[in-house]
Amino acid sequence: MTKAELIQRVAAIAGTSVKDTENVLDGFRDLVQATVQNGDEISYRGLGKFSRSSRRERKVLNPQTGRPMDLPAMQVPRFAASASFKRIVRASDDGAELGRAA
Repeated sequence: MTKAELIQRVAAIAGTSVKDTENVLDGFRDLVQATVQNGDEISYRGLGKFSRSSRRERKVLNPQTGRPMDLPAMQVPRFAASASFKRIVRASDDGAELGRAA
């Protein structure tokens, strides 16, 4: 699903305009990015937790040359799905209908 399709579908479910929905989703994205960048977490009940994680420096092989190289330590974004979200995804194979999360 593309961003445009997501906006259309959320607008239809929420009964809001496409422009208002786009503004809300863009605001959500910006807030998550800024919060995680600052080292804080955002938990969204029924969806999951957005956070950041540290990766230590490590040695890897350059795929083009095959030579070893050092990959520096870095901060990476992390998302952990909530238990209810995991249950919904697992149940989708059973033909369960998705509903609005409380």
